[in-house]
Amino acid sequence: MAVVRYFAAAQDATGRDTERRAESTLGELRRAVSDAYPELGGILPRCAVLVGGARVDDATPLHDDDLVDVLPPFAGG
Repeated sequence: MAVVRYFAAAQDATGRDTERRAESTLGELRRAVSDAYPELGGILPRCAVLVGGARVDDATPLHDDDLVDVLPPFAGG
């Protein structure tokens, strides 16, 4: 199962820092967390979602212990 870490507004929307997810692709994961956390679904399209520190597309397979980071846009500079 992949480990998903939520940051900033994504953490607020889910009420958690991390969780393990069993979806097999990044696209499946995006859909599942949007359904599970409707508030997250509203901001997820604007988030950077990284697998192993890299931006990848929704077809990317997820493996056990892959690290998925959900990073909302940050303001400031």
